[in-house]
Amino acid sequence: MADTPSGTSTPAIQRTLDAVWRIESARIIATLAKMTGDVGLAEDLAQEALIDALTQWPGSGVPDNPGAWLTAVAKRKAIDNWRRRDRLDERYRAIAHDLAEMTEDQWQPIPDDVLRLVFIACHPVLSREGQVALTLRTVGGLTTGEIARMLLVPVATVQQRIVRAKKTLSAARVPFDAPEPNEWNARLGSVLAVLYLIFTEGYAATTGRQWIRTELANEALRLGRVLAGLLPQECEVHGLVALMEFQASRFAARVKHDGTPILLADQDRSRWDRTQIGRGLASLARADALGRGRGNYCLQAAIAQCHATARSFEETDWNKIVLLYEALGRLAPSPIVELNHAVAVSMATGPAAALKIVDRLVAGGTLHHSHLLPSIRGELLTRLGRTDEAKTELLQAAALTANEQQKAVLLAKAATL
Repeated sequence: MADTPSGTSTPAIQRTLDAVWRIESARIIATLAKMTGDVGLAEDLAQEALIDALTQWPGSGVPDNPGAWLTAVAKRKAIDNWRRRDRLDERYRAIAHDLAEMTEDQWQPIPDDVLRLVFIACHPVLSREGQVALTLRTVGGLTTGEIARMLLVPVATVQQRIVRAKKTLSAARVPFDAPEPNEWNARLGSVLAVLYLIFTEGYAATTGRQWIRTELANEALRLGRVLAGLLPQECEVHGLVALMEFQASRFAARVKHDGTPILLADQDRSRWDRTQIGRGLASLARADALGRGRGNYCLQAAIAQCHATARSFEETDWNKIVLLYEALGRLAPSPIVELNHAVAVSMATGPAAALKIVDRLVAGGTLHHSHLLPSIRGELLTRLGRTDEAKTELLQAAALTANEQQKAVLLAKAATL
């Protein structure tokens, strides 16, 4: 057992379990899904193991390897259920067969359980919306509320997409084997989108007390690196890895010791990870060397490169960033891209020009549930000296965000006006 003593209180065990689940859930579910051939069943077994941990660990202490303990318990539950049900449920018969036949060194075209689960969840039998929602839930371990905030849709919509995706996979009898290499490209767009969204949630959490969910971002980056090794001729894979490397290089400088966010302009750039920036530059260079032009992720990586290589905030090449956002807007238009474009315009040209862009987004109504729009509008109004309006916007942004650190920053800004 680990250092956690027996007799630990249930709330303490719950906190430990929450932390373990955030880190290990994707691997646990990936392992169980490979055994059972059913994502829904894998999640059920994992949840049953969590309940066992909550009842057993207060007396026995936390195991040395909590993730392995949960996986082993879930596997035993699967086998016990199979033995009880026998012919009543063919899923459990398959488990026993797999356990008898499976060896650890069995060759798989995708040599990573979690990445394999990503590709399986992005099966073309599902809609793109279903692929993304299911993978964020099972691989990212995100709640439906977190997914809804990321995708800017109602929680009920996310729930429906996940349920529908599970039913579709089950009804279509989709095999839970890694797709062959000739099938990868058909799923690559969804896989990249999911890794991007998982990293984004890690980079700036939409809910909770933490501003950065490091373990989530690092897992997305790890999977991206594995994917780049499997698909070295895909520009956008290298572009996404470059983007994540650049963004992750700033993690140590993005928060104070108490978890309070530090904005880009105020960050100590000596704390940026130069080795990671170098990896980002190398990944973007590999993408460019393929000679196919820059796609969505490569353009975003190029924007991140401008920030990563600027010696100071004042020396940032905002004019270049504006041009890159304009190119990105033509290639992959979205309200978020346009909002970021407005921020770049405000730095290159001034807040008045940027406010016109933001006001068009307000009129469009697509971001009315997001704190980002009033947050940026409040900043622009502050710079224009329209403090009463700015305060209203910042307070609205604080009311819309579910991240406690972000809320505190917005309220503090509003209090100064």
